[in-house]
Amino acid sequence: MGVHFITGAGSGIGAALAAAFAARGEELWLLARNETRARALRARFPHSRTPVADLAATGSLRGGLAAQELPARLDSLIHVAGVAESGTVAELGADVWQDALAVNVAAPAELTRLLLPALRAARGHVVFMNSGAGLHAPPRLSAYAASKFALKALAESLRAEEYGSGVRVTTVYPGETDTPMQVRLHEQFGLPYDSEAHMSPDSVAAAVLTALDLPRDTTMSDLMLRPGR
Repeated sequence: MGVHFITGAGSGIGAALAAAFAARGEELWLLARNETRARALRARFPHSRTPVADLAATGSLRGGLAAQELPARLDSLIHVAGVAESGTVAELGADVWQDALAVNVAAPAELTRLLLPALRAARGHVVFMNSGAGLHAPPRLSAYAASKFALKALAESLRAEEYGSGVRVTTVYPGETDTPMQVRLHEQFGLPYDSEAHMSPDSVAAAVLTALDLPRDTTMSDLMLRPGR
């Protein structure tokens, strides 16, 4: 039975991944922002463990998790949680940039660092949920795209550094997916929303499971996903 640690499991792709692992009878550790979120996650996934830490408060992440039980071994650490705010460079203030970089880059880096001993013990797998914006920066998403470009760099360095320990690293670049974040972005851009034109979170989760289930002699380093018909 695998042991999996997921951020952003409350909705969208993270929730789809948690449901897929639960259906396979695997052990789930689901990071919650606060105790209210933790109770909601336990209600949805009754056998899960729900450590509490706020990814936006990166400086306190280590102290907050150190006081809680953490897994001794991890087959996967999957970073799904993220934030996105639209606006031109002329409009976005420093607080938006700081929040994007904290949640989308610094928190995954710190959480990975804290859980590396458990990942090394299991020769586990780190998955970074990136974005098409992590490869091609669109207008009005500069802070989000910059954080995702940085997340790509984090994954590449980690992959090279941990190759000898047997820890695999995969970056996933999903196109438009039917998630609450995508709905909010369409609202901010003033665009109509058609869920049928987007990938489902379940489809993205299935692709991630494919990467995780590959034989040990293979790493899917980068995985690009686009909506299809």
